[in-house]
Amino acid sequence: MYDLPQFNFTKFKKRDFKILNSKILKAVFLAIIILVAVYFYVDIISLSRFQSQIDSVFQKMGNDLFQPADKSPKPKETYVSKIEYEQAIIDSVKEASPSVVSIIISKYLPVYEQQFINPFGDIPGFNSPFNFQIPQYVQKGTQKQEVGAGSGFIVSEDGLILTNKHVVIDKAAEYTVLTNDGKKYPAKVLALDPVQDLAIIKIQESPAELEGGKKFPSIKLGDSSGIQIGQGAIAIGNALGEFRNTVSVGIISGLGRTISASGEQGFSETLEGVIQTDAAINPGNSGGPLLNLKGEVIGVNVAMAEGAQTIGFAIPINIAKKDIDQIIKTNKIVYPFLGVRYVLVNEQVKQKYGLSVGYGVLVLSSANGEPAVISGSAAEKAGLKEKDIILEFNSEKIIQDNSMTKIIAKYNPGDKVTLKILRSGKEMDIEVILGERS
Repeated sequence: MYDLPQFNFTKFKKRDFKILNSKILKAVFLAIIILVAVYFYVDIISLSRFQSQIDSVFQKMGNDLFQPADKSPKPKETYVSKIEYEQAIIDSVKEASPSVVSIIISKYLPVYEQQFINPFGDIPGFNSPFNFQIPQYVQKGTQKQEVGAGSGFIVSEDGLILTNKHVVIDKAAEYTVLTNDGKKYPAKVLALDPVQDLAIIKIQESPAELEGGKKFPSIKLGDSSGIQIGQGAIAIGNALGEFRNTVSVGIISGLGRTISASGEQGFSETLEGVIQTDAAINPGNSGGPLLNLKGEVIGVNVAMAEGAQTIGFAIPINIAKKDIDQIIKTNKIVYPFLGVRYVLVNEQVKQKYGLSVGYGVLVLSSANGEPAVISGSAAEKAGLKEKDIILEFNSEKIIQDNSMTKIIAKYNPGDKVTLKILRSGKEMDIEVILGERS
């Protein structure tokens, strides 16, 4: 068995008393006492608040139980999206839709009636005991019928409407504008763009509306020069000619596209610098607006790619702005006109014709024998000849991405420009005063 060391209680008591009597320990004990007091005080307040909340809930439940139910109809709430992108689409469509119109195309078409006749009745000496009768269709006058539809949008308060040229190209047809509020107005074609697939028509108001100073809702026009691939896009139009103000949403898929568009009545046109979008553009959408997410028009819907899905095209609105300004100022649309037929020079053309350069345009007659330089044109007056190569137009180099059509569109009829040409291996400058094409 082990012996434990003897414990000196007197010595321990004296040491313990000294510790308890120290100033530090007194401060620690005082802090503990204060913390405990604060804790119990806060707890009592929280309990009081909790009790107050419970009393409030039970009081409300009692009021609901003993008060009669409110059977009055509640006001209809307008959906407001908490998603910024979605709300931007909703706001843009709401703002632009009153300005988007449907264009109804009507024509007088022959009406046929079926009649039964005896094919042998007019043959002399033919007397048949049988009454032969065969059906035959005979025209019985004409009747006005709807033959197509497109879209457009109002660009001025007096009823100017921008649309596609191929929508209103039929001179024998009549056009009616159906506005978003369901009203119909006859419309007159003011001008067709000679280069772009654009046209401007005008609502023909009744005398009463003219006297009343009626104003139409004009859409906001944006700036197509700063469009970015990937930005949001909204297309509105009369889809399939029967679903007015159909909305489709997508993005800008490409810029600066060149397409060959064709339609009814042999319409065919090459369009340069158009916008590509995956916002669905259907037959009947032609002429409708392509919007950004601020509700501004950045393009005019013009075509869709056949055999593909969600590939549509729109003409940049900055091109159309020039047409609108000309109509307001001169009541017609004119373009600067040089007056040459040409082919863009690339590697294939360079090799085929043995050229010394791989850019510019080669002045050539057409395949069906039309002259390379049009008689009486600005080009003829300036002395341009077949097989000249136009290298630069006012110091701008003519290349695939900067075609002569795109360059010349920057100018106006009557402007003096300088062409750098290559003729028989020698470069020279020629001054030209641009003509007019309408």
